[in-house]
Amino acid sequence: MAVNGLTTIQSSYGPEDTMNRFEAEVRARGMTALAHIDHAAGAASAGMSLRPTELLIFGSAKDSTPLMALVQTIGIDLPLKAMVWQDAAGVTWLSYTEPTWLATLHGLDPGAGAAASLSILAVELAEMAKSATETP
Repeated sequence: MAVNGLTTIQSSYGPEDTMNRFEAEVRARGMTALAHIDHAAGAASAGMSLRPTELLIFGSAKDSTPLMALVQTIGIDLPLKAMVWQDAAGVTWLSYTEPTWLATLHGLDPGAGAAASLSILAVELAEMAKSATETP
């Protein structure tokens, strides 16, 4: 499912395995996993409950810097983020913002050379998500 630039795909794995697989894909493609945020643990520390919900912030300065040089505000959405979460029925999902949506959101000129970079990044992100969520 895709809504306003957000892609969400169902995983064949549980939340922990899905996140581990996705993070392994990030690293295998030469990107850096910059932060791993466990929203459920944060909720628990506040005395509240939340189904498994983990956010991975990841990227590559090599990929991000040229985009920010064109339109600096895109830096608020970079590095990229992916979230693995479990719904009330126990189904695991992986969600991420489409890189091409970021271009639209920030008014990046498609002719500025960034469109091709974002399209390549979008394909790579889709491949990473597929690898993390689908059984071989």
